[in-house]
Amino acid sequence: MNRMLCSMMAGAAGASALTFIHQAARSMTPHAPRMDVLGMRAVRGAYRGLGTPAGGDRDVERQALAGDILANTAYYSLVGAGERANVWSRGLALGLAAGLGAIFLPRRVGLGDPPNAGRLDTQLMTVAWYVAGGLVAAAAFAARGGPADPTWT
Repeated sequence: MNRMLCSMMAGAAGASALTFIHQAARSMTPHAPRMDVLGMRAVRGAYRGLGTPAGGDRDVERQALAGDILANTAYYSLVGAGERANVWSRGLALGLAAGLGAIFLPRRVGLGDPPNAGRLDTQLMTVAWYVAGGLVAAAAFAARGGPADPTWT
């Protein structure tokens, strides 16, 4: 299997893990990070910019979820860039950067603050979950192919 496909599959694994954690935690704790709220704000803002109605909450939520999965897949696929020996540190670094970005960037890009943004437990969960996504991507990449594989390019 070629390196790019491996990277994209690893990115999809990381994005899926992150999405699963986010969705499960929403029903388990009242202070869970709510990145879904930011995604819905972004979708509504895009529709506003286009001058068209966004539709109902359920449609906007689905579109935001699909956008999150696609964007996180692309982002976490970077785990396959560079030396194979550094895949675990790249997964950790990608997760850490994404988690910190999820805390500090929403207001700066016009999405406002996520719910419970000022709570330390919410911030720690945010970083931990993005790191988990990065490590799942690293694990998926490490488990597939490699230089010994004759199809590795």
